[in-house]
Amino acid sequence: MMPPHPRRPRSAYAAVALLALLLIGPTACGDGEPAATGTVETVTVTVAGGTVSPAPSRIEVTRGQTVRITATSDVADMVHVHGYDRSVTLQPGVAGTVEFVADRDGLFEVETHGQDLQLFQLVVR
Repeated sequence: MMPPHPRRPRSAYAAVALLALLLIGPTACGDGEPAATGTVETVTVTVAGGTVSPAPSRIEVTRGQTVRITATSDVADMVHVHGYDRSVTLQPGVAGTVEFVADRDGLFEVETHGQDLQLFQLVVR
């Protein structure tokens, strides 16, 4: 007859589970998007009289970084981030925000669809 197997305290199982989570790490957020890393890159743009301010330029972010774009327009419009298929509808004088994790390398146009204005180019590396 074999001696009974000693019982391990529950805290030992909890420690193993915690270690597994730390080693494996989370792979995605609850909404199916990749987990963000680092800081949030916030870009604020205003369109008035068909002019973009600040002037269109390139904004560089690190892959995995969260990008938050806040835009205000003097007319109804839509801001669209190409390559990520993200957009926000703008009402005159009301700020609209779109936020996403930059999980693909490349150069992506961010523009308005109504006025067909380039707001900036997003470079993800």
